[in-house]
Amino acid sequence: MIGVMLRVFSDPRCLLHRVPDGYPERAERLESILELLHHRQVEVEESGEHGGFEPAVAAVHSERYLSRFLGAMERGELFLDTPDNPLCGSTWEAARAAVETTLAAADWVAAGAGRRGMSAVRPPGHHAERNGAMGFCYFNNVAVAVDYLRREKGAQRLAVVDFDVHHGNGTQHIFEEEPDVLYLSTHRYPFYPGTGAADERGTGDGEGATVNVPLPAGAGDVAFEAAFQSALLPSLREFRPEILLISAGFDAWQSDPLGGMLVSEQGYRDWGRWLGSVSDEICQGRCLVLLEGGYDVQALPGLLWTHLQALDGQT
Repeated sequence: MIGVMLRVFSDPRCLLHRVPDGYPERAERLESILELLHHRQVEVEESGEHGGFEPAVAAVHSERYLSRFLGAMERGELFLDTPDNPLCGSTWEAARAAVETTLAAADWVAAGAGRRGMSAVRPPGHHAERNGAMGFCYFNNVAVAVDYLRREKGAQRLAVVDFDVHHGNGTQHIFEEEPDVLYLSTHRYPFYPGTGAADERGTGDGEGATVNVPLPAGAGDVAFEAAFQSALLPSLREFRPEILLISAGFDAWQSDPLGGMLVSEQGYRDWGRWLGSVSDEICQGRCLVLLEGGYDVQALPGLLWTHLQALDGQT
């Protein structure tokens, strides 16, 4: 079972974003996760509305983008910015719920040492840019959480580890000039969205606070272990964030229909164990996990469960 200090948050409104047939990012992804958590007798807290939503989103996304999003909803348009971002009548509400769930989880994690939170939401977020939607993402959930923790909870140094198979372009770009936000990513490259080269290290005052470890197609557990042990974990130990955030995508899984990588279940277990241990070591165990990608609907719940158990010290 999951320990008492790891709390899972979700919201049924996240299921309202319905997509055309054939889209990989669909409601069944989250439904399958919630079904497994119920079967495992894990209590899932429904976040409900959060008063921090509007200032948090406005701090990360431009007013022009938010207006364009709302305008597209009002006009009944079929897509927002790209064909990867379909719209239905409830897309805004689902994307809002993903943010509000993440803020509730952030509140929990920030309230004391040893707290880990999981935001089980969709749509995902790490591709969303300050001025646009892309890659199934509408609001950048992890970026909103980072800004909220700094602005409302007094955190000064935060780190994001992103192990989705696709590089988190939005998160990197939003914080690339910030020296106090460390962004670490391991991902397939070259691949969608085309960013994430090793020489992308941040800009201006933020130079050096971005660490990309691109890996070739077909990389598996051994290559990812080298990335974690040689770059991600040492960077975290040197930076010493107050809270660790994880953009957890499970599409490097060996049977994912989009990923083209060969990570096993043991790989996700190891990553959880390593990140849990380093968070205990450097930030009093405070860790916030956000669901990003992962499109093998049958395997996704088990991979997430394995990762969370290992993160919680149950190997």
